[in-house]
Amino acid sequence: MTSNKILIVDDAKTIRQQVNFTLVKAGFEVIEAVDGVDGIAKLKENKDIKAIISDINMPNMDGFQMVASIKGDSSLAQPPILILTTEGANDMILKAKQAGASGWIVKPFKPEILVEAVKKLIG
Repeated sequence: MTSNKILIVDDAKTIRQQVNFTLVKAGFEVIEAVDGVDGIAKLKENKDIKAIISDINMPNMDGFQMVASIKGDSSLAQPPILILTTEGANDMILKAKQAGASGWIVKPFKPEILVEAVKKLIG
């Protein structure tokens, strides 16, 4: 069986729990990280991650920095990255895409929108 492991990177525990619940209910396996540094560590530990869902505003390493670090390190797996943020401004979306993100969802989100976006990302 192929992996359907998704990495959630967000400093807000409630958001991680909400995303986790939504994705597990849809049949995904979920790994959680509290910031970009933790996210990269989890990616290194789990080579079979199919997609990353990340917040932008986090301590230690924000989502933009994490995306750029992952995309700039060929030794890391390169799963698609979905930005999950409260900021829907065009400049933030452009910055996320320039860093290497595959897409974005603005919080609050509907569970079915999140599941559909993840399914599209991983094909």
